[in-house]
Amino acid sequence: MHISEGVLSAPVLAAGWAVTAGGLAIGLRKTPVEELPKTALVSGVLFLISLVHVPLGPSSIHLTLLGLAGVLLGWSAIPALFTALFLQGLLLQFGGLLSLGVNTAVMGSAALAGCAVFKALPRRVYLPAAFAAGFIAVITGAVLVTAALFFSSGNLALTATLIFAANLPLAAVEGAITVLMVLFLGRALPDYVFGQTGI
Repeated sequence: MHISEGVLSAPVLAAGWAVTAGGLAIGLRKTPVEELPKTALVSGVLFLISLVHVPLGPSSIHLTLLGLAGVLLGWSAIPALFTALFLQGLLLQFGGLLSLGVNTAVMGSAALAGCAVFKALPRRVYLPAAFAAGFIAVITGAVLVTAALFFSSGNLALTATLIFAANLPLAAVEGAITVLMVLFLGRALPDYVFGQTGI
């Protein structure tokens, strides 16, 4: 879900930075000091997990764990994602600093969508809720990437459609991984999953 430099139009880049600035302001305000270690841990995992790419058509796909990030962090996922994406762009030229706003907005919105789904469902069905969180997060991110590409250039419409289609199987995989992680963390560290963090 990383969009490289030089692909997006100036209006889309500006919109991405505006959304990211607002999300960071809310996320930082809603991140209590005692949650910083967990936020940093999730940020580190997000940094590492998205470095493993599988080439697919005109793009590549990779695990995102955005649904899990949303479940664990709520609004704090946005600062965590911003930090991970900033370091990837700065150190590895993965994504980029100009597209950082759009990439953070896309992934942050996806994480919040996953969080909203998880929190909306009763705790007794937390495993199906975890699957839904992982699945919806990837679909949300894919829709937003598709929209960013489409509004940047009509010539990217086919590429955007292919990228969206490539993320559909990934959504199911992410849902299953989110279930496994929530199952483990729900038993080992229940406060991480069922704490007060939310949207």
